[in-house]
Amino acid sequence: MLKNVSYEQLFFNEKCILDNGLVDKVKICLCDSRRVHHARIAGSIIFAGVAQFLILLSVAESVYPNYSVHYNYISDLGVGVTAPIFNTSVFLLGALIALSSVFIYAEFKKKPITLTVLLSGVGAAGVGLFPETTGAIHGYLALVAFLFSGLSAIISVSVIRQTPLRVYSVVLGLVTIASLFLYASGHYYALGRGGMERLIVYPSLIWALGFSGSLLGSS
Repeated sequence: MLKNVSYEQLFFNEKCILDNGLVDKVKICLCDSRRVHHARIAGSIIFAGVAQFLILLSVAESVYPNYSVHYNYISDLGVGVTAPIFNTSVFLLGALIALSSVFIYAEFKKKPITLTVLLSGVGAAGVGLFPETTGAIHGYLALVAFLFSGLSAIISVSVIRQTPLRVYSVVLGLVTIASLFLYASGHYYALGRGGMERLIVYPSLIWALGFSGSLLGSS
């Protein structure tokens, strides 16, 4: 039984016989079936990038000698025995996020969210290429990644349809940006510098997972 399908939407490769809405011996292709789902591709890319980073970040923290999430920067993992793990993972995270911006633009044709996602990806990839031992460039790239990931979360409401996720995205983006200002001004409070840095990073990663789910569920 075919319902709510116009004749203009159907392409017949074989002779069709219509009888009270029934179609016999017919191959039917809806026009939308040939459409490339750029949103789903972007969602898959983002999810893969964030998932591998979260897993390998945990691995690196476990391997790094005497590592403390209170006292150590996240980028400390990019030096020493854990350098190959962390630097490769964060570069891959950034590269995949940057790549996803291509498909986000192809799907929505919105430059603000495309640009912020692209810059956050470039910043993260740069962190992997230039570990903290390289000096100021590492800090600038981390700042780009932190700032534009927070902005991406807020601006993503322009392409997210689900109201709850729109609210969560704004809240998570604001937490990231507020934590960034506290971190940059040296106000770590009881969290320590490592804890405050994670208050920048984790809300953005949580948003990215939610955003990827939204994109994957696009029709």
